[in-house]
Amino acid sequence: MSQLAEQRYLNVAELVLSARRLAVHRPELCSLRQVGTSRAGRPLHLLSVGHSRRAVLVVAGAHANEPTGGSTLLHLAEWALRDEHLRADTSWHFLLCADPDGANLHRTPSPRTLFDYHRHFFRPAGPEQPEWSPSVLPPDRLPPETRALTGVIDELRPYLQVSLHGTDLGGSWVQLTRDIPGLAEPFAKSAAELHIPVETGASDAAGWPVSGPGVHVLPGPGSAAAYPSLPEDARHTTWHHAHRYGGLTAIVEVPMWASDLVDDPAVHPAPELALRGFARRLLHDARLVEDILSEALPRLPEAQGPLLRAARWALDLVPGLADDWARMPPAGTSMAYIGSVDAFGRRLPLRAAAMLLRVLDTAGDRAAPRLERLVRHWSDTFAERFKARWVPVEHQVEHQSRTTVAAARHARVRGD
Repeated sequence: MSQLAEQRYLNVAELVLSARRLAVHRPELCSLRQVGTSRAGRPLHLLSVGHSRRAVLVVAGAHANEPTGGSTLLHLAEWALRDEHLRADTSWHFLLCADPDGANLHRTPSPRTLFDYHRHFFRPAGPEQPEWSPSVLPPDRLPPETRALTGVIDELRPYLQVSLHGTDLGGSWVQLTRDIPGLAEPFAKSAAELHIPVETGASDAAGWPVSGPGVHVLPGPGSAAAYPSLPEDARHTTWHHAHRYGGLTAIVEVPMWASDLVDDPAVHPAPELALRGFARRLLHDARLVEDILSEALPRLPEAQGPLLRAARWALDLVPGLADDWARMPPAGTSMAYIGSVDAFGRRLPLRAAAMLLRVLDTAGDRAAPRLERLVRHWSDTFAERFKARWVPVEHQVEHQSRTTVAAARHARVRGD
């Protein structure tokens, strides 16, 4: 593993510099090129290892607040260069950062606490996320980052696309757009060896078919959404773009802080009651943020920047989601699933508050200290409730890398 990846998360500039060094050192196998430009004019880079027509595409940085992927991507590139069997009949291609503008706004070099993580938090509104924008925008309004990503898929026609994601607190899980038989075993083995819990009831995959513990397969077009109020639909993301060439996508999630509460398969004693309580808390917490926003908004010189747009987007999701939880039967009844929903309900207003706090800080607004106390309190409560323990960066990277390689090997067998 690279020295940087062992110590902390890599930023985009470090990623590009490291990729350029690999390309210079091994020009017979490795190349680096620009494949697009962000809305703000930042370049999108693709690092390629090997020359086979059979391709794997690995995407990092689709969500700015999930920093592990960049370090994993570099580790995988170095692995492919070292291991001739890994590249024997497969070329590996690495999109270094799908959203460099977002990465420029979120900073997570080496957080010590959840409050540190949220103090410089950014996650764009749904229409500004490169993978998710096709699920909420018409084709003629897609951002350039999305068009660059789909253009790379059109060029490479990968049999497997791997999107490297992460969660702040919880466990590891995998989402697949088509099943990869055999993946669940190496995924679980890696997680166990590295003391990373498997999130068996991830709310992100609520109601999806299960291929194995923590490995979820996206349901087909006719199935109902677990949370009907949410505007995004995973079936309309760039994850499915590889399907037109016979490929599939694996989304590999890994936690920064682990919680052993998210892998409990036991049945929750009162799931409906718990969800109704989460709905009430979600509405209450969001209202606290909304009140501060309403008070401060007339004083803010910039009312339409990306931080405020993202905070508003998160707050706008709350009423419908709370209604889903209060009125619908639970999509799962395990302790793990109810715990995952609990975490989701804490995350949404906390993220909105964290991004609004950055806006208020920049403006020197008098409401900033009050909001900072709220962000700190929610961060600490979140960590305490889930008994958060830090997962060393090298373990995050190793687990994500192992799962990616296992997915490539098993998906290759599936396609042969």
